[in-house]
Amino acid sequence: MTEPALQYQRNRRAHWDRIAGERQNSSPAANYHRRLMKIYQFLTPQSQKVLEIGCAAGDLLSQLKPSLGVGIDLSGEMVKRGAKRYPNIHFMQGDAHHLCFNTKFDIIILSDLVNDLWDVQSVFEEIREIATPRTRIIINTYSRLWEIPLTVAQHFGQSTPLLPQNWLTVQDLIGLLNMADTEVIRHWSEVLWPLNTPLLSQFFNRFVAKIWPFRYLDLVNFIVACPIGRPKAKKPLVSVIVPVRNEAGNIPQIFARAPEMGGGTELIFVEGHSHDDTSSVIKKMIQDHPERQCRFFQQAGVGKGDAVRLGFSKASGDILMILDADATVPPENLPRFYEALVSGKGEFVNGVRLIYPVEKQAMRFLNLVGNKFFSLMFSWLLGQSIKDTLCGTKVLWKRDYERIAENRSYFGNFDPFGDFDLLFGSAKLNLKIVEMPVRYAIRNYGETNIQRWRHGWLLLRMVMFAALRIKFI
Repeated sequence: MTEPALQYQRNRRAHWDRIAGERQNSSPAANYHRRLMKIYQFLTPQSQKVLEIGCAAGDLLSQLKPSLGVGIDLSGEMVKRGAKRYPNIHFMQGDAHHLCFNTKFDIIILSDLVNDLWDVQSVFEEIREIATPRTRIIINTYSRLWEIPLTVAQHFGQSTPLLPQNWLTVQDLIGLLNMADTEVIRHWSEVLWPLNTPLLSQFFNRFVAKIWPFRYLDLVNFIVACPIGRPKAKKPLVSVIVPVRNEAGNIPQIFARAPEMGGGTELIFVEGHSHDDTSSVIKKMIQDHPERQCRFFQQAGVGKGDAVRLGFSKASGDILMILDADATVPPENLPRFYEALVSGKGEFVNGVRLIYPVEKQAMRFLNLVGNKFFSLMFSWLLGQSIKDTLCGTKVLWKRDYERIAENRSYFGNFDPFGDFDLLFGSAKLNLKIVEMPVRYAIRNYGETNIQRWRHGWLLLRMVMFAALRIKFI
């Protein structure tokens, strides 16, 4: 490092050593840090390998219950204090610009750090070397709008004293992350009322801070990012789950049109209480096509969501796909979903029927309006673009589905469709959701199982429930 950089680091080390000596168990910023802790607990699944760069005394890191928790900080006094308070965390004194780890981490946290760094891009490049495409990098940093209010708060002892800051914007950080081959999954703002005011602070921070136009006044910007993935050399196995109910006339075209992908493709049919001869048709088609790897199950429960979960539990593939038996989304499109996943462009690939013109009579007008309404609601809720919530074609890695299933208790088994269980779970795990435009065709046999008004009301209830569990945490 150059002499100016070294002097910069020495000044900051001395500053934070002094702060560590002055800190007591409570501080004027305690309410702000409690809010940050709640957000990080939501963003970080338990039992992960977590690294916090600029960990201070480890108060945040210790509450995330990692399987391996490592904290690194420039201040030796902070590290000593943290090691004494949290013996289960591995503390290290070190410089964020020079990270030397043999371990790859699941979660890397930079909380209130980037504005204090000498060279932000250099730190992002260091992080890239200890991360995998599945690592989530979580950053929170002060909004520039609060530069003057924070200076005033520091003057009156209501905020932690800071040395001159970088005051980077979200767009600045996105650009620097891109330079380090790291892409942003989503970003948003938090904390409108940092002071500890009974009732007011919780109301403003949990609800008002998320609503336009007040969110533009928030104190903190959050960013979730991940290293740009690289294609895998080994071709994964693919399991295509086909939930069926009263679809006897559509089964032959699934066998004829579903393509072979990757290292092999299995078709898993899950039949649910059909009134026609769907079951016998599937069994006959399996017998007539020994060249296809096929399996058949009958669900004891009800609903497409239950069928999908049963199919996923029986799948042997590395990649899980859902294909509706009506073939309104052409099976020939599945290789595009496969390529988006294995190339690392996405970790959850969601079909979208509402970009290309919908074939005449393929979707009723009120269904189309409802789909567009819910797409806007879910995009707002999840912080990622979701243009079509009910497209039946969805693709993800089996290992990610298993993580969603492990965390299902957070939302509960309330989704009869299966789409929202996957969307909510993917957003909770900060998976990279990408959308795949598809042409939506009219079904050639049978009728839709969607009941417009009853299911529409159920969807609205699910949105309100999800808002409390995802947006207004």
